[in-house]
This record gives sequence, C-alpha cells and structure tokens, in this order.
Amino acid sequence: MATFASIRQISRQFVKRESLLKFCCFVQNESFFPSPCLDCITFASQRSYSAVSPSLHALCVTSPDFSLPAKENVLQHHNILGKWLHARYLSNASIELKTDEDVIRFSFNKSVGRLASTNRKRKMSKKAKVNELRFYRLKAKKKMNSPNPEVRIRYKLEKAKRKEAWLIEKLRKYEVPKAPAEAYDPEILTEEEIHYLKRTGEKKKNYVQVGRRGVFGGVVLNMHLHWKKHETVKVSCKPCKPGQVHEYAEELARLSKGIVIDIKPNNTIIFYRGKNYVQPNIMSPADTLSKNKALEKYKYEQSLDHTSEFIEKLEKELEEYLKHKARYHKAKESEPQDFADNNRCNSTLS
Repeated sequence: MATFASIRQISRQFVKRESLLKFCCFVQNESFFPSPCLDCITFASQRSYSAVSPSLHALCVTSPDFSLPAKENVLQHHNILGKWLHARYLSNASIELKTDEDVIRFSFNKSVGRLASTNRKRKMSKKAKVNELRFYRLKAKKKMNSPNPEVRIRYKLEKAKRKEAWLIEKLRKYEVPKAPAEAYDPEILTEEEIHYLKRTGEKKKNYVQVGRRGVFGGVVLNMHLHWKKHETVKVSCKPCKPGQVHEYAEELARLSKGIVIDIKPNNTIIFYRGKNYVQPNIMSPADTLSKNKALEKYKYEQSLDHTSEFIEKLEKELEEYLKHKARYHKAKESEPQDFADNNRCNSTLS
C-alpha cells in the first residue's frame, strides 16, 4: 500500500504540473514499476475509476536529453494509464512530439469520436431572418426610388433576368424525353383520295380542341376515340401563335400515327386515321404530360414570354438613356469653348 500511495502522490504531482509526458515515461519503463505494483495499480483503478476509459494515443519523443522506448511499449500500458488517469486530465485528441534539428514541436491531431468538432452552420433565429429580409427590402426600395434613372432601370433589369433564369429552370422539369419512333409502313394516298378526305373532313362536325395547354395525352386520346366511328377528325388549335400550327401537326402525327391531310388558314388540321388503322391498347402515349402538368407548363411559358419582352424593353430604355447621357456630357464639355470664342469675338469688335 505504501508503494501505491507513493505512486498516487507522484501522479498527482505530475498532473497538477500538467506534465503527463513524464508520467508516461515512468510508466513505460518496466524497471521502474515491479509487477506486483502494476497489479496493485490496475486493482485500485478498477475500484476507483471503473467508469472512466479515455483513449491515450501513442507518443513519439526523440530528444538528446532523454530517450523513450518504442511505440509498442506505450501500447502495452494503454489500459493502465487509461484506468489510472482521470478523464478530465485527458482529451480525445492525439499529441505528437516531433524533433527536427534539435527543436521540439507539438502537433495536435483532430479529435475522433462523439466529441469531434463538426463544422455545422449556425441556425439563424426568427428575428435575425426578419431583420435580414427587412434589410433587403429597404435596399430594394432605395434603388426603386433612386433619383438616378440608370439605377432604377438596372435594378429592374437584374430582377427580370433572375426571374427569367428561374422560369427556365422550372420549365426543364416538364421536359419529357421522346420515345423511340416505332417502325411502320406509311400509306401512300392518291390525289383523288386526298381530295375526298378533305371534303369529308370539312363537312363532318367532329373535332378535337387544342387549347392553351398545347399537345398533351388527352388530345391524342380524344383523336383515337373519334377514329372509332370516323375516318377523319378536325383538330382546332386556338389560341395559336403564327407558325405553331405546323409544330402541332408534326407532334400529333408522331403521337397518333395519323396522316395530315390539310392545314386550314383558321389554324385547323385535318387528320386521317389510315386504311389499316388498329386502335392501340394505351391510347394516351407515355411520353406526354397530364392535363394539370400541361396547364402548369403553359403558365410558366406565358410568364417567360412576358419576362423576355420586358427585358428587351428595359435594355432598349437603358441604351437610349446612356446615349442621351453621352450627348449631354458632350454638349456640356463644348459649352466653355463656345463661351471663350464669343468673348474673343466681342473683344476684337470693341
């Protein structure tokens, strides 16, 4: 017990002085502690510090003043030091001593485990978020009410360009990859057959409407339903931009496998189902949008058109303002010269 008490006093002395290095050196030397003493240390540590099991990493010290055993000897006494020293005197980081040209340097490695410091973003409070939004609103209001027209125009232009980029990113979600085209034999129609189909298609009243949603699965489904009892069907495209009727005709011919007979000036397309028409099992193609998604896509497209027009208008306005500004500065620079010339003329006349 006397040896145990002396060892405990030595450890307290070293810990108080914060010199764990020397204590490790003493424990590593097997000649310093006899085997009964080590058994006593482990028994006492199990009784007093049973819940504490800190991790002690290996220390590599090379110095001209003293020499330490290899790293393997330190690992042998890992359990003794882990049970003997209190957790508050040890950290979860590893310390390494390096001696380069007789100079000792300490290097601390990152801690490993639950106590490892993680770089997490600090969460903003609700009040901080409100203050930040208020700051940006005041900044925008200051630019909008600026007496300088260039500042106002540039602010609107930047805002419109941000909106345009956002709308383009939204429209990418509605892009459906086209299915590979199926191999089929195109039917060859004579001029007489085409004339007959035109007349019958104009006389019949059955039609399919292509509205603001454009071409989606429901339009192709309605065409197949009309082709149950009729050879031809009229597809009315309203509203329709100039030249967009031909795009609709190509898309509907690809999806329905029908034949375009005629395109009228009032944006009406006449489709013929074909001589060997067989109604498909799935009448609404897989590579088309649903009714709701087609409406959402139309809204984003409409907003994108208006935004692009607004950007063009602002760019023209900014260009005109810069030209006016350049003319104004040029006239202002030429004013002093004209004034000096007038003074010279007056002096000569007098």
